[in-house]
Amino acid sequence: MRIAAIDFCGVNVTPKTNWCFLLLRTEDGRTGLGECTLANQEPLLAAEAARLDALLRGADPMARNRIARLIPHAPGGLVAHTVASALEQALWDLAGQAVGAPIHALLGGALRDAVPLYANINRGADPRTPDGFAAAARRAVAAGFRAVKLAPFEPMIWEEAADPAQRAAYGEGLARIAAVREAVGAGIDVMVDAHWRFSPGGAARLIRDVAAFGLFWLECPVSEANHAEIRRLRGMANALGMRLAGAETLAGLAAYRAVIEAGCYDVLMPDIKHAGGHEEIRRIAALALTAGVEIAPHNPTGPVCHAHSVHLCATLPNLLPLEVQFGETDRFFTLVRGHDLRFLQGNATLPTGAGLGLVLEDAAARATPWQPMPRPWLDPRLG
Repeated sequence: MRIAAIDFCGVNVTPKTNWCFLLLRTEDGRTGLGECTLANQEPLLAAEAARLDALLRGADPMARNRIARLIPHAPGGLVAHTVASALEQALWDLAGQAVGAPIHALLGGALRDAVPLYANINRGADPRTPDGFAAAARRAVAAGFRAVKLAPFEPMIWEEAADPAQRAAYGEGLARIAAVREAVGAGIDVMVDAHWRFSPGGAARLIRDVAAFGLFWLECPVSEANHAEIRRLRGMANALGMRLAGAETLAGLAAYRAVIEAGCYDVLMPDIKHAGGHEEIRRIAALALTAGVEIAPHNPTGPVCHAHSVHLCATLPNLLPLEVQFGETDRFFTLVRGHDLRFLQGNATLPTGAGLGLVLEDAAARATPWQPMPRPWLDPRLG
């Protein structure tokens, strides 16, 4: 079995969302799937995939350690890391297909029969008012989820804090959180994603202001590089009964080692699209385990990332619920065929087929190619 081609496929699925996939085709007719979604970077992802295609044609896809290494200092930065992560995912899919076993079996076997999920309601909230967020949260709870997450502070950015509109955005964000907490009641966990919108001082105020809502965690309050301030904020959050979570865009064990050793977070959120793939996240999770840090992988994008994340999460001992984008688009379920991805009372069932257990509906995907996003979900200045 040899690599015949590496194809990039970018798909537009909503007016604000593209998903991107890597298809690794072999000479004997197999296709391994990986996901490389990275908002607003589609042309660069396609170029990096073309570079790998030229480099790896004819290579042995079973030589994963040789051809799918994540190089932390890669000049392509997060774009290169994301395509390399998708390549690693696709190689695991092919490895499972070759031996007729699901990926989680090749990773040593599942520790659990199903993977617990939490509902990210951010993109499914419409209108984006407190009532709109509350309605989205109620829909998630009705579907069986026991935890929900929202990103309530758009369009706030701390560098513009002197603008009165920014103060209004902060107040609206708190109102959205309050509405969600009231809608779901005390028995449902609520998480808040701050998307790095705050200065350290602003984040300290935020922690005090959200304490009344009994959050399970507060996520990404400040820039990921500010380890000393993140550690201080973690202490404040813990003293008020909530976890601090983050590190969703880091890549490689070395980057996570620094965060773990600095004591930044209670919960790490490596993303299988960026961090290096299955094996790299398992190494990250093992190191986190030695420090008593929990793992809740970042997973707000398409069905291929989700399926790979389910295989991975089945094998992690220090797992908290896995993220899933709830209510954004039904194409999450229809763009692939194979294992049923529909959520079962807030859980994901484990695929049992060979490899990933999914096949991309190639014609349907290419019928709606990726589109430039003039108004993406996240302000480009934040990510």
